[in-house]
Amino acid sequence: MRLIPIGVSGSFPGPATPASSYVVRVPAAEAAAAGYAARDWNVLLDLGNGAFGALQRFMDPMELDAVSISHLHPDHCADLSGLYVYLRYHPERGSLRTGPRDAPLPVYGPSTAERHVALSYGLSEGESMDNDFAFRSWAEHPSVQVGPLTIEPHRVFHPVETYGVRVTGPSVSGGMTTLAYTGDTDACPSVVELARGVDLLLSEAAFLEGRDDGVEPGIHLTGRRAGQVATDAGAHRLLLTHLPVWNDPADSLAEARGAYAGPVDVAEPGTVYEL
Repeated sequence: MRLIPIGVSGSFPGPATPASSYVVRVPAAEAAAAGYAARDWNVLLDLGNGAFGALQRFMDPMELDAVSISHLHPDHCADLSGLYVYLRYHPERGSLRTGPRDAPLPVYGPSTAERHVALSYGLSEGESMDNDFAFRSWAEHPSVQVGPLTIEPHRVFHPVETYGVRVTGPSVSGGMTTLAYTGDTDACPSVVELARGVDLLLSEAAFLEGRDDGVEPGIHLTGRRAGQVATDAGAHRLLLTHLPVWNDPADSLAEARGAYAGPVDVAEPGTVYEL
C-alpha cells in the first residue's frame, strides 16, 4: 500500500501545495498477491481547493476506484466539481458521450454531501450527477471494501459532520498494513480509537500551542496534541499535515516530538510513503 499526498496545505491552498488530498494506492502486483484483480487500486482521501489539477500529475482520474470525503469544508471537497466535469465531459471517455456508467464513482462522505456538491457546482434544475457519482453516507457504512482496501470511518471532533478513516490493505513487505487519516479534528476519544495501533497516522496539525489557545475547542489539533494522540493510540509512525501557510513546519514538528517518541515527519506533496 502507498500513500501519496497530493495537497497538504491547511484551510486553503498555499503557494507550494493545494489543500488536502491524498491517494491511497495498492499496486497491481500487491493486489494480485492478495487475490484481487492485477491492476492498481486507487482511493482518494479528500479533494480540496486546487488538488484536482495536481492529482492529474500522478494518475488518470478515470482510474479512481472510490473517493472518501472527510467533511464539507472547501479545503477538503471543493474540487469534486472539477472531477465531475472530467468524468462527464471528457471528449473520449466522458459519460455525456459514452452514456451512463455501469458503476458511477463511489463518493463516501457526510450525510449532506450530494446536495452540497450539487449546489457548489451549480447544477441546473432537473440535472443530476448520478451518471458519474454515487454518493454514500459514511453514517450508513461502518466499513466498505474497495478491492483489496478496507475503509472504516470514525466520527471526529470538528464543527461540522466529519469523519476520519482507517484504511487497511496489503503491505509492501507482505501481510496487511493500516493507515489512519484524521481529517480535521480536535483531540477526542474517537480519534484515538481511529489511530489505535496503526502503522501510519496521517494527522492534521493546523494549530500551535500558545498561539491558538484562545480558539474554542473542537476545531483543530496542534502538533503536540497530534503527538499525544499517536502516543495514546500506539501508532507506529506519525505524519503531520494540514499546516496552514503561516505555520513554520519546524514548530509543529517540535511540538509533536515533545509528545511522541516514534518517527514523525511533515507530509510532502508528491512523496510516496510505503506501508
